[in-house]
Amino acid sequence: MSDTPFGFGLPPEEPDDGDEGKKKDQESGGGPGPANPFGFGGLPGAGGFGGSGGSGADNPLAAMFGSLNPNDLGAAFQQLGQMLSYEGGPVNWDMAKQIARQTVSQGTQDGVKDASIGPAERSAVEEAVRLADHWLDDATSLPSGAGTAVAWSRAEWVEATLPAWKELVDPVAERVGAAMGDVLPEEMQAMAGPLIGMMRSMGGAMFGTQIGQAVGVLAGEVVGSTDIGLPIGPVGKAALLPLNIEAFGKDLGVPQEEVRLYLALREAAHQRLFAHVPWLRSHLYGAVDGYARGIKVDTAKLEDVVGQFDPANPEQLQDALQQGMFQPEDTPEQKAALARLETALALVEGWVDAVVHAAAKPRLTSADALRETLRRRRATGGPAEQTFATLIGLELRPRRLRDASRLWASLTDARGVDGRDGLWAHPDMLPTASDLDDPDGFVHREQMDFSELDKMLGEAASGTTEKPNLTKDEDSKDDDTE
Repeated sequence: MSDTPFGFGLPPEEPDDGDEGKKKDQESGGGPGPANPFGFGGLPGAGGFGGSGGSGADNPLAAMFGSLNPNDLGAAFQQLGQMLSYEGGPVNWDMAKQIARQTVSQGTQDGVKDASIGPAERSAVEEAVRLADHWLDDATSLPSGAGTAVAWSRAEWVEATLPAWKELVDPVAERVGAAMGDVLPEEMQAMAGPLIGMMRSMGGAMFGTQIGQAVGVLAGEVVGSTDIGLPIGPVGKAALLPLNIEAFGKDLGVPQEEVRLYLALREAAHQRLFAHVPWLRSHLYGAVDGYARGIKVDTAKLEDVVGQFDPANPEQLQDALQQGMFQPEDTPEQKAALARLETALALVEGWVDAVVHAAAKPRLTSADALRETLRRRRATGGPAEQTFATLIGLELRPRRLRDASRLWASLTDARGVDGRDGLWAHPDMLPTASDLDDPDGFVHREQMDFSELDKMLGEAASGTTEKPNLTKDEDSKDDDTE
């Protein structure tokens, strides 16, 4: 569980001239003070809340306006008014989108700016996905799931994936919004209506700010639409980000064409799985929702915030979000939800890892190196895991990915490609968390066949179940019995 489930701040960067730089900054009026008229604290991703992160780090409005100076005050007050007047859901998604786009436009920490995709890059991605799909035909029984192959800029990735982030994040943010109205006694809620409304508006803005910053930073590092193991892009579109793929392969000593092709294999494999296992998407999102709804809000901390909330100092609410208001329920149901989600994500990633390795190993000399690079990226808490953990207050267990990959490889050896992929026919046929601990036991266990049961249930639901055929004598006997 992340200590700051909504604290998207990155570690603050030290100035080039160390302590001297800090001293100069203080002498020049840096830090909180008159330059920070709203007292918001630092922006996430720019030194963390309340931290120092360069120009504008002490003011979240700087994410939209740059450093506040007298010429910016009009726009700043206008934006503040928009924040306070927001009456939508638990997250101000318009603000999230705006900040994500502006974060992307600022470029990554290494100074690489976003760029439009040219014809040559589009053609290279389309060719890589086409070839990857051809290779995967030998490694899995699931047919192609990518109707189209697209090359995205970072900004296009933000636009295409925000609907999925909304579906993932809203259940958690909703708990804060509901809790804000519940911490006051019922007889006081009517009197405190304007205050609660202001807090909810500010809460929606704060969530929007943090999520927008996080998604914008993530857009600078992901290489496709499936980096977090969940389908967050449009159905049937295999998407790659050429600019990020170039950065990913920069210091690997592997030809860029092989890097692109290996990542295309991973993207295309994910697309096959989600396209031809119809229950999988709802299963994963349902597990996320189930886990999120089992998280309780620390009402004692929230009561303190409500009791001391000063509309002139909205940073109090931001500080509370940073410190974390969420605690997982220590109940069997919550533990089961967590195990179900972790196992499901591990099984998806493990299957993709095993299938891609089978397709790439005979054809790419760099297959082993690229596989290990991606595994280490996941195991060390890469951007996808970190963002996922902060957005829903959940940390994955990367070790389960290797366990799942070994299990799928063993299933391939024991049952063949068809037998392995056949387990995706029904959620109850998939390995469990305990099966990942004992892969041999699962591999050699007698398989369950749910096809007849599903057929009977389907017929019963549609009312097409037919009465068993009886002989004439049996029919007469049945009538006599009645």
